[in-house]
Amino acid sequence: MLCNVSLQALPSVPDERLYQVVDQVIDLIRNSGVKYVVGPMETTMEGELHQLLEIVEKAQEICFENGAARVVSVVKIDCKAGGVTIDEKIQKYR
Repeated sequence: MLCNVSLQALPSVPDERLYQVVDQVIDLIRNSGVKYVVGPMETTMEGELHQLLEIVEKAQEICFENGAARVVSVVKIDCKAGGVTIDEKIQKYR
């Protein structure tokens, strides 16, 4: 069943490195093959829940590998019977 998971990763790194680390998280998502939309505050992914949660876990690891002393992540999950897609949510706005 398709779900949506939104991830906002906030690594505790110096300000000048913040976007560099966040870009690596977005690269992880891009390279995972799932459908995704980057927003100004979070990235929303579409796929099977177990796959998306693995990406969330790997995102945490990327932040720590890049020197974050702490990572605060905000994760939102939307699942419904029959699945849910990004397009059905934002199609009328595009």
